Order: sequence, then C-alpha cells, then structure tokens
Amino acid sequence: NIGADGIITGIYSNGQQQPLGMLALASFENPAGLQKVGNNMFLPTTNSGDFTKAVRAGMGSVGTLNPGTLEMSNVDLSREFSDMIITQRGFQANSRIITTSDEMLQELVNLKR
Repeated sequence: NIGADGIITGIYSNGQQQPLGMLALASFENPAGLQKVGNNMFLPTTNSGDFTKAVRAGMGSVGTLNPGTLEMSNVDLSREFSDMIITQRGFQANSRIITTSDEMLQELVNLKR
C-alpha cells in the first residue's frame, strides 16, 4: 500500500502492517525548464535549476501522491485513428496485390495447359 505521504506499507497475510520504505519526491525551481526525454522521464537543465529532495510528499513545495487513482490516457486519439486508417489502407492495398498476383499466376498456369 502506498499512502499519500509516500510511505510504502507492507500488509502481511497475518494482517500485520509494516512500513517498508518511502518514495522520494523532488522539487525544481523551474519545472518548465526540465528536458523531456520520453516515457514520463525528464532531465534537469540549467533552466530548471537545482532540485530539492523532499523527505515526505506534501512537505514544502512538493506535491502529494494520489494512491489508488488512475491517470487519464495521454494518447492523441485523432492521431492514433489516422495512423490506424493509414495502416488499414496499406494492408488492403497489399491484399489486392497478392490477389492480383495469384490471379495472374492462375492465368499463366491455364495458358500452359
């Protein structure tokens, strides 16, 4: 279990609960200055400034955690649908090529007879 304060608590089969660790959060002077490297990962830059590690979530200017919540999808649906349609059209074109090639080979076999 992860609490809003970042403490990870283990719940054992006998019902006993014990803290196992804590998630560390960092705060930057200018979060907009972080360099995005993909997959929800960022690198500090000179524009972002130095970071400050927080002992617990919610302390100082560091945010809190929302355990048990789901993040909304960050996928651009219109782009994904466009890519899907393009891929489907490509598949259809390749299928027609195979069908036409098969018909041509069948005609060739019939000419030989």
